[in-house]
Amino acid sequence: MITFKPLLALSAALLATTARADAPAESVAWTITADLTTEIGARLAGTDREAAARDWAVARLKALGLANVRVEAFTIPGWVRGAEAARLTAPYPHQLAITALGNSAPTPAGGLTAPLVYFATLDALRAAPDGSLKGKIAFIDHAMLPTQDGSSYGPYGQVRRAGPTLAASKGAAGVVIRSIGTDRHRNPHTGATGWTAGVTAVPAGAVSNPDADLIARIARTGKPMQLNLVLEGKPVGPLPSGNVIAELPGRDPALPPILVACHLDSWDLGTGAFDDAAGCGIITDAALRAQAGGKPLRTIRVLWAGAEEVGVFGGAAYGEAHAGEPHALAMESDFGADRVWRAQFNFAPANAPLADRIAAALAPLGIHRGSDKASGGADIGAIIARQKLAVVDLDQDGTRYFDLHHTPDDTLDKVDPAQLEQNVRAWATVLKIVANEAGPINGN
Repeated sequence: MITFKPLLALSAALLATTARADAPAESVAWTITADLTTEIGARLAGTDREAAARDWAVARLKALGLANVRVEAFTIPGWVRGAEAARLTAPYPHQLAITALGNSAPTPAGGLTAPLVYFATLDALRAAPDGSLKGKIAFIDHAMLPTQDGSSYGPYGQVRRAGPTLAASKGAAGVVIRSIGTDRHRNPHTGATGWTAGVTAVPAGAVSNPDADLIARIARTGKPMQLNLVLEGKPVGPLPSGNVIAELPGRDPALPPILVACHLDSWDLGTGAFDDAAGCGIITDAALRAQAGGKPLRTIRVLWAGAEEVGVFGGAAYGEAHAGEPHALAMESDFGADRVWRAQFNFAPANAPLADRIAAALAPLGIHRGSDKASGGADIGAIIARQKLAVVDLDQDGTRYFDLHHTPDDTLDKVDPAQLEQNVRAWATVLKIVANEAGPINGN
């Protein structure tokens, strides 16, 4: 007997997905996230799309009623993506899913074909003798797993951040890493790498996790491997970038402002919904909701930073430009859009009662108080360090964040409207309290 139940179930699922995407039309956070990723899309720092995003941001923030909306321009040492491909040619032929890392040098015309040398960990690469990789391509593996707090990104992210320059210092002609990610999709993860002084940059890319598994299996057989690598991305510049800044003025302009931040740029593989259009939506919506019931005492300043992904240039530029301007407290949203589960603080002892009030107000939202010291985020790090600011961290659930981070899968459909809304409510709760605090607010 023919049954239509599977088709009906599929239709219902598709309708549910459509309804889920369209449901929160009234939310500022949702419309910022949806419109930025739809109307602008990928926003690689220094490109015309990041410039379009700045123009878009200025228009949107003005339309939402924020004041003093402006762009603070700066330049960056840019990087552009080119053609990219990788093919294992020995001992077995396999086409690999690869993407270049930001700041990679280009391969020679026609690509680079060389022996592929497997290293199970970054420490294994460190132990390799100097000069032992001359004329070879290093492959660096790792074992990153998902964590709720994202803590695995620090140590395993060093494979991307420091691995290529380490391999190049030992003579490698190119470097390929397992993507810094926790997904099982055949999507490579991009992200920036860096080159230490005295080390010549080489082509550097990341393969998807399933392709890294393949390389690891072959490496265990002991059979020599050979790779043909084409990565035509290259440094360019200097290129223009900038921070978009806006304010909701408080009743007492003499009080130092509250700074809330996200970053406007994104990598170019997806549309940057999780990283970090959602963050811009969250902080802006929350700042507006904090005005409900009357203008707060303190000004809330909104920073949509530029050029974060390629080197945190926007945060550094903000810290430099505003070093002499007192701030009270800084917060940042740059870890996706899943629910906030923990709050952490960096307050002076005199502000302990303020932290207690915030923690009590967040508890009904299912957010518990952590015991670690809040650190802020990349784009507020410079100003925090300069002024020893108070900080509140609203930690989002990062269990699936590194499935999407810096991949083609970072798109709007991954944002859950209900979890996005919980973020905004948590942020608005905190801002309502701190922006109405009349006494001094200091970091520890």
